[in-house]
Amino acid sequence: MLTRRAVLTATATLLAAPAAKAQSDWPNRTIRLIVPFVPAGTTDIAARILAERLTQRLGQQVVVENRAGAGGNVGSDVVVKSDPDGYTMLMGTVSSGAINYSLYGAKMPYKPEELAGCGLMLQVPNVIFVTNSLPVRTLKELVDYAKANPGKLNNGSSGAGTSLHLTGELLKTVAGIQMQHVPFRGSGPMLQEVIAGRIEVAVDNMPSVIGHLRDGRLRPLAVTTKARSPALPDVPTTAEAGFPDVEATAWFGLQVPARTPRPIIDRLGAEIDAIVKEPATRAKIMDLGGMAPGLTPDGGTTPAAFEAFIKAEIAKWGEVVRKSGATVE
Repeated sequence: MLTRRAVLTATATLLAAPAAKAQSDWPNRTIRLIVPFVPAGTTDIAARILAERLTQRLGQQVVVENRAGAGGNVGSDVVVKSDPDGYTMLMGTVSSGAINYSLYGAKMPYKPEELAGCGLMLQVPNVIFVTNSLPVRTLKELVDYAKANPGKLNNGSSGAGTSLHLTGELLKTVAGIQMQHVPFRGSGPMLQEVIAGRIEVAVDNMPSVIGHLRDGRLRPLAVTTKARSPALPDVPTTAEAGFPDVEATAWFGLQVPARTPRPIIDRLGAEIDAIVKEPATRAKIMDLGGMAPGLTPDGGTTPAAFEAFIKAEIAKWGEVVRKSGATVE
């Protein structure tokens, strides 16, 4: 007669066999890459660069699917609740992967431990800019104008809870000014309103706005990184403009449900690391005003390094939310 232990062992072996085969066969069908924001923004741009290269390297189609809402929470929650089989992935951002945990608090539909990081794709500066009709040409002039006209300026962002929203709140806190935050459902509609002059001030990720800045439809005042961006070398940093505490970097990386098999996470991590080191991909990132990951000594990324990076970002932005008093209301 079979012992109880033998039965349990045999059952476990039978259950594990299909899972092991699924991992070894992965990927064998189309993969969804969820973008938790609307098309045309930086998250969407980064995701489409990554999807194109992953499609070629994995041998299966990686399809970008935009699921916007709640500062990235809607699309991210779709991934969290999906099967952890490597066929539904998330283009995680500083908002969905760090800021929102503090900003939404008890209203957050998922927890940090429900997502696993595979690799960081790129980091980008945020840019503070104004509509051309506003009579200011420097960040200091904007602050002086806002102080002389308290509450009269509208400050746009691509959505409540984004790093763009928080960068604007940080500027208001540091500079001691009042502006009315106006969130939009993505960078596209926000930029249209600033170009039209109905929104006077805004913050956006470099890749989304760089075309409008280069052709003169909008006026850049400062980038929010420690060093100037090679993509806009004439635009000063916030530190050079007199506001060193207004520093923020947006980031974009690949995440999957936490229970995804480790071999799949490691494979995705290796693929992203290889992709971001490709000269053509790096050139594309730089032209958009972005920066390569830089999480490892050779300038690349790994799942472990990305996970450590996310934990540090959650702590950092939690402090910004606390100090600024920012809300999603």
